[in-house]
Amino acid sequence: MTIRQLCTILPFIALVSACSPRAEPVDTTSATAMTDMKDMPGMEGAPGQQGHATSDSTGNSIGFTAAQVRNGKVRWEPVTVVSTTGTATVPGQVVPNEDRTARLGSPVSGRVVAVHVRPGEHVERGQVLVTLTSPEAGMAQADLSKATAAQTAARAQSAYAKSARERAERLLVLKAIPQQEYERAVADDAQAQAMLAQANAEAGRANSTASQLGGTALTGELAVRASLRGVVLQRMAVPGTVVAIGAPLIVVTDPSSLWLTVNAPESLVSAFRRGGELHFRVPSYPGEQFTARIDAVGAGLDPDTRTLPVRAIITGRDVGERLKPEMLASVTVVGGPAVAAVLLPEDAVQIMDGKPTVFLVAADASGGARFTARIVETGPRSNRRVAVTRGLVAGDIVVTVGAFRVKAQFKNGSMPDMVM
Repeated sequence: MTIRQLCTILPFIALVSACSPRAEPVDTTSATAMTDMKDMPGMEGAPGQQGHATSDSTGNSIGFTAAQVRNGKVRWEPVTVVSTTGTATVPGQVVPNEDRTARLGSPVSGRVVAVHVRPGEHVERGQVLVTLTSPEAGMAQADLSKATAAQTAARAQSAYAKSARERAERLLVLKAIPQQEYERAVADDAQAQAMLAQANAEAGRANSTASQLGGTALTGELAVRASLRGVVLQRMAVPGTVVAIGAPLIVVTDPSSLWLTVNAPESLVSAFRRGGELHFRVPSYPGEQFTARIDAVGAGLDPDTRTLPVRAIITGRDVGERLKPEMLASVTVVGGPAVAAVLLPEDAVQIMDGKPTVFLVAADASGGARFTARIVETGPRSNRRVAVTRGLVAGDIVVTVGAFRVKAQFKNGSMPDMVM
Protein backbone atom coordinates (compact mmCIF):
# COMPACT_ATOMS: atom_id res chain seq x y z
CA MET A 1 0.00 0.00 0.00
CA THR A 2 1.36 3.39 -0.90
CA ILE A 3 1.84 6.24 1.52
CA ARG A 4 -0.93 8.16 -0.18
CA GLN A 5 -3.44 5.31 0.33
CA LEU A 6 -2.45 4.84 3.98
CA CYS A 7 -2.98 8.49 4.72
CA THR A 8 -6.48 8.21 3.29
CA ILE A 9 -7.55 5.17 5.42
CA LEU A 10 -6.15 6.24 8.85
CA PRO A 11 -8.62 9.11 9.49
CA PHE A 12 -11.58 6.72 8.74
CA ILE A 13 -10.30 4.08 11.23
CA ALA A 14 -9.94 6.71 13.93
CA LEU A 15 -13.51 7.90 13.39
CA VAL A 16 -14.94 4.34 13.69
CA SER A 17 -13.00 3.70 16.93
CA ALA A 18 -14.36 6.87 18.49
CA CYS A 19 -18.01 5.84 17.79
CA SER A 20 -17.71 2.20 19.16
CA PRO A 21 -19.15 1.52 22.77
CA ARG A 22 -16.68 0.90 25.55
CA ALA A 23 -16.88 -2.10 27.95
CA GLU A 24 -17.92 -0.94 31.46
CA PRO A 25 -16.13 -2.32 34.56
CA VAL A 26 -18.08 -4.97 36.57
CA ASP A 27 -19.64 -3.61 39.86
CA THR A 28 -19.35 -6.26 42.56
CA THR A 29 -20.97 -4.14 45.28
CA SER A 30 -24.52 -5.61 44.81
CA ALA A 31 -23.34 -9.20 44.88
CA THR A 32 -21.33 -8.53 48.02
CA ALA A 33 -24.35 -6.88 49.67
CA MET A 34 -26.63 -9.81 48.83
CA THR A 35 -24.09 -12.22 50.31
CA ASP A 36 -23.92 -10.15 53.47
CA MET A 37 -27.75 -9.93 53.80
CA LYS A 38 -28.05 -13.67 53.49
CA ASP A 39 -25.94 -14.05 56.60
CA MET A 40 -27.96 -11.49 58.62
CA PRO A 41 -30.19 -12.82 61.48
CA GLY A 42 -33.81 -13.24 60.46
CA MET A 43 -32.97 -14.06 56.81
CA GLU A 44 -33.28 -17.54 55.32
CA GLY A 45 -29.87 -19.11 55.57
CA ALA A 46 -28.08 -22.25 56.45
CA PRO A 47 -29.80 -24.87 58.60
CA GLY A 48 -29.72 -23.98 62.28
CA GLN A 49 -30.04 -20.25 61.71
CA GLN A 50 -33.12 -18.42 62.99
CA GLY A 51 -35.46 -17.57 60.11
CA HIS A 52 -38.95 -17.78 58.69
CA ALA A 53 -41.34 -20.69 59.12
CA THR A 54 -41.65 -21.87 55.53
CA SER A 55 -44.84 -23.46 54.20
CA ASP A 56 -45.43 -25.56 51.14
CA SER A 57 -47.69 -24.54 48.27
CA THR A 58 -50.69 -26.45 49.70
CA GLY A 59 -50.50 -24.85 53.15
CA ASN A 60 -50.81 -28.30 54.77
CA SER A 61 -47.26 -28.36 56.15
CA ILE A 62 -44.83 -25.83 57.53
CA GLY A 63 -41.11 -25.91 58.26
CA PHE A 64 -39.33 -24.81 61.44
CA THR A 65 -35.64 -24.07 61.79
CA ALA A 66 -33.71 -25.47 64.72
CA ALA A 67 -33.94 -22.07 66.44
CA GLN A 68 -37.71 -22.01 66.04
CA VAL A 69 -38.02 -25.52 67.47
CA ARG A 70 -35.84 -24.54 70.41
CA ASN A 71 -37.49 -21.18 71.10
CA GLY A 72 -40.98 -22.59 70.68
CA LYS A 73 -40.22 -25.45 73.07
CA VAL A 74 -41.64 -27.89 70.54
CA ARG A 75 -41.28 -31.58 71.40
CA TRP A 76 -42.44 -34.70 69.60
CA GLU A 77 -42.48 -38.44 70.06
CA PRO A 78 -43.66 -41.57 68.24
CA VAL A 79 -47.14 -42.79 69.10
CA THR A 80 -48.22 -46.20 70.29
CA VAL A 81 -51.58 -47.82 69.83
CA VAL A 82 -53.42 -49.12 72.89
CA SER A 83 -56.76 -50.79 73.45
CA THR A 84 -59.46 -48.50 74.88
CA THR A 85 -63.18 -48.61 75.48
CA GLY A 86 -65.21 -47.96 72.36
CA THR A 87 -67.05 -44.66 71.96
CA ALA A 88 -69.86 -43.36 69.82
CA THR A 89 -71.29 -39.93 69.09
CA VAL A 90 -75.05 -39.39 69.16
CA PRO A 91 -77.03 -36.17 68.63
CA GLY A 92 -78.58 -34.38 71.58
CA GLN A 93 -80.21 -31.07 72.45
CA VAL A 94 -80.00 -28.61 75.32
CA VAL A 95 -83.53 -27.78 76.52
CA PRO A 96 -85.08 -25.95 79.50
CA ASN A 97 -85.46 -27.86 82.75
CA GLU A 98 -89.23 -28.44 82.74
CA ASP A 99 -89.20 -28.95 86.51
CA ARG A 100 -88.10 -25.31 86.79
CA THR A 101 -90.09 -23.85 83.91
CA ALA A 102 -93.52 -22.16 83.99
CA ARG A 103 -95.51 -22.03 80.76
CA LEU A 104 -98.16 -19.44 81.59
CA GLY A 105 -101.41 -19.40 79.62
CA SER A 106 -104.49 -17.20 79.62
CA PRO A 107 -106.89 -18.17 82.44
CA VAL A 108 -109.89 -16.69 80.54
CA SER A 109 -110.96 -15.58 77.12
CA GLY A 110 -110.11 -11.92 76.71
CA ARG A 111 -107.96 -9.24 75.17
CA VAL A 112 -104.28 -8.60 75.91
CA VAL A 113 -103.98 -5.06 77.28
CA ALA A 114 -100.23 -4.91 77.98
CA VAL A 115 -97.11 -7.11 78.10
CA HIS A 116 -94.70 -5.93 80.77
CA VAL A 117 -91.60 -8.07 80.04
CA ARG A 118 -89.26 -8.91 77.15
CA PRO A 119 -87.42 -12.15 76.27
CA GLY A 120 -84.24 -12.50 78.29
CA GLU A 121 -85.50 -10.29 81.12
CA HIS A 122 -85.16 -11.54 84.70
CA VAL A 123 -88.39 -11.61 86.70
CA GLU A 124 -89.29 -12.25 90.33
CA ARG A 125 -91.96 -14.55 91.71
CA GLY A 126 -95.34 -12.75 91.74
CA GLN A 127 -94.29 -10.08 89.23
CA VAL A 128 -96.99 -9.00 86.78
CA LEU A 129 -96.12 -10.22 83.29
CA VAL A 130 -99.27 -9.66 81.22
CA THR A 131 -102.45 -7.65 81.79
CA LEU A 132 -105.71 -8.92 80.26
CA THR A 133 -109.24 -7.60 80.18
CA SER A 134 -112.15 -10.03 80.16
CA PRO A 135 -115.88 -9.97 80.98
CA GLU A 136 -115.39 -13.29 82.73
CA ALA A 137 -112.99 -11.71 85.19
CA GLY A 138 -115.48 -8.97 86.01
CA MET A 139 -118.28 -11.49 86.44
CA ALA A 140 -116.12 -13.54 88.76
CA GLN A 141 -115.57 -10.55 91.03
CA ALA A 142 -119.30 -9.71 90.94
CA ASP A 143 -120.19 -13.30 91.82
CA LEU A 144 -117.80 -13.13 94.76
CA SER A 145 -119.44 -9.96 96.05
CA LYS A 146 -122.91 -11.51 95.80
CA ALA A 147 -121.76 -14.72 97.43
CA THR A 148 -120.19 -12.78 100.29
CA ALA A 149 -123.41 -10.81 100.84
CA ALA A 150 -125.48 -13.99 100.77
CA GLN A 151 -123.10 -15.59 103.25
CA THR A 152 -123.51 -12.65 105.64
CA ALA A 153 -127.32 -12.83 105.43
CA ALA A 154 -127.35 -16.58 105.96
CA ARG A 155 -125.06 -16.23 108.97
CA ALA A 156 -127.44 -13.66 110.55
CA GLN A 157 -130.50 -15.81 109.83
CA SER A 158 -128.78 -18.80 111.35
CA ALA A 159 -127.96 -16.88 114.51
CA TYR A 160 -131.57 -15.70 114.84
CA ALA A 161 -133.00 -19.20 114.28
CA LYS A 162 -130.68 -20.66 116.88
CA SER A 163 -131.70 -18.03 119.42
CA ALA A 164 -135.40 -18.66 118.70
CA ARG A 165 -134.98 -22.40 119.20
CA GLU A 166 -133.24 -21.91 122.52
CA ARG A 167 -136.02 -19.56 123.70
CA ALA A 168 -138.69 -22.04 122.61
CA GLU A 169 -136.94 -24.76 124.65
CA ARG A 170 -137.13 -22.65 127.80
CA LEU A 171 -140.79 -21.77 127.25
CA LEU A 172 -141.66 -25.40 126.56
CA VAL A 173 -140.21 -26.38 129.92
CA LEU A 174 -142.42 -23.77 131.59
CA LYS A 175 -145.47 -25.04 129.64
CA ALA A 176 -145.77 -21.52 128.17
CA ILE A 177 -145.96 -22.63 124.53
CA PRO A 178 -147.39 -25.69 122.83
CA GLN A 179 -145.16 -28.50 121.56
CA GLN A 180 -145.99 -27.63 117.97
CA GLU A 181 -144.45 -24.14 118.26
CA TYR A 182 -141.29 -25.57 119.74
CA GLU A 183 -140.97 -28.05 116.89
CA ARG A 184 -141.43 -25.24 114.39
CA ALA A 185 -138.51 -23.31 116.01
CA VAL A 186 -136.31 -26.41 115.75
CA ALA A 187 -137.12 -26.80 112.05
CA ASP A 188 -136.42 -23.12 111.38
CA ASP A 189 -133.02 -23.46 113.05
CA ALA A 190 -132.10 -26.51 110.99
CA GLN A 191 -133.16 -24.77 107.78
CA ALA A 192 -131.09 -21.69 108.69
CA GLN A 193 -128.01 -23.86 109.31
CA ALA A 194 -128.41 -25.55 105.91
CA MET A 195 -128.75 -22.21 104.16
CA LEU A 196 -125.60 -20.97 105.92
CA ALA A 197 -123.65 -24.03 104.79
CA GLN A 198 -124.81 -23.49 101.22
CA ALA A 199 -123.85 -19.80 101.36
CA ASN A 200 -120.41 -20.70 102.72
CA ALA A 201 -119.83 -23.17 99.89
CA GLU A 202 -120.90 -20.66 97.23
CA ALA A 203 -118.70 -17.98 98.74
CA GLY A 204 -115.74 -20.36 98.74
CA ARG A 205 -116.30 -21.27 95.10
CA ALA A 206 -116.61 -17.62 94.06
CA ASN A 207 -113.54 -16.67 96.05
CA SER A 208 -111.47 -19.47 94.45
CA THR A 209 -112.53 -18.45 90.95
CA ALA A 210 -111.87 -14.79 91.60
CA SER A 211 -108.47 -15.57 93.13
CA GLN A 212 -107.40 -17.58 90.09
CA LEU A 213 -108.51 -14.87 87.70
CA GLY A 214 -107.48 -11.95 89.87
CA GLY A 215 -109.76 -9.53 88.01
CA THR A 216 -111.54 -6.40 89.17
CA ALA A 217 -115.31 -6.04 89.18
CA LEU A 218 -115.35 -2.61 87.53
CA THR A 219 -112.90 -2.99 84.63
CA GLY A 220 -112.64 -6.75 84.26
CA GLU A 221 -108.83 -6.50 84.14
CA LEU A 222 -106.70 -9.33 85.46
CA ALA A 223 -102.96 -9.82 85.84
CA VAL A 224 -100.93 -12.89 84.87
CA ARG A 225 -98.08 -13.18 87.39
CA ALA A 226 -94.80 -15.12 87.42
CA SER A 227 -95.06 -18.30 89.44
CA LEU A 228 -91.29 -18.58 89.91
CA ARG A 229 -88.13 -16.52 89.77
CA GLY A 230 -86.26 -16.83 86.48
CA VAL A 231 -85.77 -15.40 83.01
CA VAL A 232 -88.33 -14.89 80.25
CA LEU A 233 -87.61 -17.56 77.65
CA GLN A 234 -90.49 -16.84 75.26
CA ARG A 235 -93.13 -14.16 74.90
CA MET A 236 -96.13 -15.13 72.78
CA ALA A 237 -98.54 -12.49 74.09
CA VAL A 238 -99.09 -9.49 71.79
CA PRO A 239 -100.91 -6.37 73.01
CA GLY A 240 -104.35 -5.93 71.43
CA THR A 241 -104.88 -9.54 70.43
CA VAL A 242 -107.82 -11.64 71.59
CA VAL A 243 -106.84 -14.91 73.25
CA ALA A 244 -108.79 -18.00 74.23
CA ILE A 245 -108.67 -19.87 77.51
CA GLY A 246 -105.32 -21.62 77.86
CA ALA A 247 -103.61 -19.68 75.05
CA PRO A 248 -99.81 -19.54 75.75
CA LEU A 249 -98.62 -16.12 76.85
CA ILE A 250 -95.21 -16.28 78.57
CA VAL A 251 -92.59 -18.94 79.29
CA VAL A 252 -90.37 -18.36 82.34
CA THR A 253 -87.52 -20.71 83.24
CA ASP A 254 -84.84 -20.94 85.89
CA PRO A 255 -81.57 -20.44 83.94
CA SER A 256 -79.43 -22.14 86.59
CA SER A 257 -80.46 -25.62 85.40
CA LEU A 258 -80.86 -27.11 81.93
CA TRP A 259 -81.61 -30.56 80.50
CA LEU A 260 -79.65 -32.47 77.88
CA THR A 261 -81.97 -34.79 75.95
CA VAL A 262 -80.71 -37.73 73.89
CA ASN A 263 -82.51 -40.33 71.80
CA ALA A 264 -80.15 -43.28 72.25
CA PRO A 265 -79.99 -45.91 69.47
CA GLU A 266 -80.97 -49.42 70.48
CA SER A 267 -77.39 -50.64 70.06
CA LEU A 268 -76.14 -48.18 72.73
CA VAL A 269 -78.88 -48.60 75.33
CA SER A 270 -76.53 -50.42 77.70
CA ALA A 271 -74.22 -47.38 77.86
CA PHE A 272 -76.84 -45.20 79.59
CA ARG A 273 -77.36 -45.58 83.31
CA ARG A 274 -79.04 -43.24 85.76
CA GLY A 275 -76.38 -41.28 87.63
CA GLY A 276 -73.79 -41.70 84.87
CA GLU A 277 -72.00 -38.82 83.16
CA LEU A 278 -72.38 -37.66 79.57
CA HIS A 279 -69.79 -35.54 77.77
CA PHE A 280 -70.97 -33.30 74.98
CA ARG A 281 -69.97 -30.44 72.72
CA VAL A 282 -71.97 -27.64 71.09
CA PRO A 283 -71.22 -25.84 67.79
CA SER A 284 -70.84 -22.49 69.57
CA TYR A 285 -67.78 -23.77 71.49
CA PRO A 286 -66.25 -26.49 69.28
CA GLY A 287 -63.04 -26.76 71.28
CA GLU A 288 -64.69 -27.30 74.65
CA GLN A 289 -66.37 -30.23 76.32
CA PHE A 290 -69.24 -30.02 78.82
CA THR A 291 -70.63 -32.54 81.29
CA ALA A 292 -74.15 -33.59 82.30
CA ARG A 293 -75.38 -36.22 84.74
CA ILE A 294 -78.06 -38.67 83.63
CA ASP A 295 -81.26 -38.05 85.58
CA ALA A 296 -83.79 -40.26 83.83
CA VAL A 297 -83.75 -43.14 81.36
CA GLY A 298 -86.87 -44.16 79.44
CA ALA A 299 -88.65 -47.37 80.41
CA GLY A 300 -88.93 -48.52 76.80
CA LEU A 301 -87.95 -47.80 73.22
CA ASP A 302 -89.93 -45.62 70.89
CA PRO A 303 -91.62 -48.09 68.52
CA ASP A 304 -91.22 -45.79 65.51
CA THR A 305 -87.60 -44.62 65.90
CA ARG A 306 -86.27 -47.58 67.93
CA THR A 307 -84.52 -45.15 70.28
CA LEU A 308 -84.47 -44.78 74.06
CA PRO A 309 -85.21 -41.32 75.54
CA VAL A 310 -82.49 -40.21 77.96
CA ARG A 311 -82.42 -37.03 80.02
CA ALA A 312 -79.44 -35.51 81.84
CA ILE A 313 -79.14 -32.43 84.05
CA ILE A 314 -76.58 -29.77 83.19
CA THR A 315 -75.36 -27.67 86.10
CA GLY A 316 -72.40 -25.42 86.82
CA ARG A 317 -71.15 -21.99 85.87
CA ASP A 318 -71.59 -22.58 82.13
CA VAL A 319 -75.37 -22.95 82.46
CA GLY A 320 -77.20 -19.75 81.60
CA GLU A 321 -74.01 -17.86 80.76
CA ARG A 322 -72.78 -19.88 77.78
CA LEU A 323 -75.10 -22.83 77.27
CA LYS A 324 -78.56 -21.79 76.11
CA PRO A 325 -81.84 -23.68 75.60
CA GLU A 326 -82.37 -25.25 72.17
CA MET A 327 -78.64 -25.60 71.41
CA LEU A 328 -77.77 -28.73 69.44
CA ALA A 329 -75.15 -31.03 70.96
CA SER A 330 -72.88 -33.91 70.00
CA VAL A 331 -72.84 -36.40 72.87
CA THR A 332 -69.93 -38.80 73.34
CA VAL A 333 -71.02 -42.15 74.71
CA VAL A 334 -68.49 -44.54 76.24
CA GLY A 335 -69.43 -48.15 75.68
CA GLY A 336 -69.30 -51.03 73.27
CA PRO A 337 -66.36 -53.24 72.33
CA ALA A 338 -62.78 -52.12 72.85
CA VAL A 339 -61.11 -50.26 69.98
CA ALA A 340 -57.52 -49.37 69.12
CA ALA A 341 -56.58 -45.77 69.91
CA VAL A 342 -53.61 -43.49 70.51
CA LEU A 343 -53.47 -41.65 73.85
CA LEU A 344 -52.08 -38.12 73.57
CA PRO A 345 -51.87 -35.15 75.91
CA GLU A 346 -54.90 -32.88 75.49
CA ASP A 347 -52.66 -30.02 74.28
CA ALA A 348 -51.37 -32.21 71.44
CA VAL A 349 -54.80 -32.08 69.78
CA GLN A 350 -55.59 -28.59 68.52
CA ILE A 351 -58.80 -27.33 66.92
CA MET A 352 -58.24 -25.94 63.41
CA ASP A 353 -61.21 -24.86 61.31
CA GLY A 354 -63.48 -26.51 63.86
CA LYS A 355 -61.83 -29.95 63.57
CA PRO A 356 -59.45 -31.78 65.94
CA THR A 357 -55.95 -31.75 64.42
CA VAL A 358 -52.51 -33.14 65.28
CA PHE A 359 -49.15 -32.30 63.71
CA LEU A 360 -46.96 -35.02 62.21
CA VAL A 361 -43.22 -34.41 62.34
CA ALA A 362 -40.45 -34.99 59.80
CA ALA A 363 -37.26 -33.93 61.59
CA ASP A 364 -34.01 -33.06 59.78
CA ALA A 365 -30.41 -33.63 60.86
CA SER A 366 -29.84 -29.98 61.79
CA GLY A 367 -32.55 -29.89 64.47
CA GLY A 368 -35.28 -28.37 62.37
CA ALA A 369 -38.49 -30.10 61.32
CA ARG A 370 -41.40 -29.98 58.94
CA PHE A 371 -44.87 -30.29 60.46
CA THR A 372 -47.89 -31.62 58.60
CA ALA A 373 -51.43 -31.04 59.89
CA ARG A 374 -53.68 -34.07 60.03
CA ILE A 375 -57.36 -34.18 60.99
CA VAL A 376 -58.19 -36.94 63.49
CA GLU A 377 -61.16 -38.33 65.37
CA THR A 378 -61.09 -38.26 69.14
CA GLY A 379 -62.72 -40.40 71.80
CA PRO A 380 -63.00 -40.19 75.58
CA ARG A 381 -60.81 -37.94 77.72
CA SER A 382 -59.31 -38.87 81.06
CA ASN A 383 -56.50 -37.52 83.26
CA ARG A 384 -55.75 -34.71 80.76
CA ARG A 385 -55.23 -37.19 77.95
CA VAL A 386 -57.41 -37.79 74.90
CA ALA A 387 -57.87 -40.96 72.87
CA VAL A 388 -57.36 -40.52 69.11
CA THR A 389 -59.45 -43.25 67.51
CA ARG A 390 -58.78 -42.51 63.84
CA GLY A 391 -56.09 -40.70 61.84
CA LEU A 392 -52.89 -42.09 63.39
CA VAL A 393 -51.02 -45.38 63.18
CA ALA A 394 -48.27 -46.86 65.31
CA GLY A 395 -44.93 -45.20 64.61
CA ASP A 396 -46.29 -41.82 63.54
CA ILE A 397 -44.29 -39.02 65.11
CA VAL A 398 -46.50 -36.19 66.41
CA VAL A 399 -46.01 -32.99 68.36
CA THR A 400 -46.80 -33.57 72.03
CA VAL A 401 -45.51 -30.28 73.49
CA GLY A 402 -45.78 -26.88 71.81
CA ALA A 403 -48.59 -27.85 69.41
CA PHE A 404 -50.24 -24.49 69.97
CA ARG A 405 -47.05 -22.79 68.74
CA VAL A 406 -47.14 -24.88 65.56
CA LYS A 407 -50.83 -24.09 65.10
CA ALA A 408 -50.07 -20.37 65.41
CA GLN A 409 -47.49 -20.60 62.62
CA PHE A 410 -50.04 -22.37 60.41
CA LYS A 411 -52.41 -19.48 61.03
CA ASN A 412 -49.72 -16.86 60.36
CA GLY A 413 -48.38 -18.57 57.25
CA SER A 414 -44.73 -17.65 56.71
CA MET A 415 -44.63 -14.56 58.93
CA PRO A 416 -41.21 -13.84 60.51
CA ASP A 417 -40.51 -15.79 63.66
CA MET A 418 -40.44 -13.81 66.90
CA VAL A 419 -37.63 -14.46 69.38
CA MET A 420 -39.04 -15.84 72.63
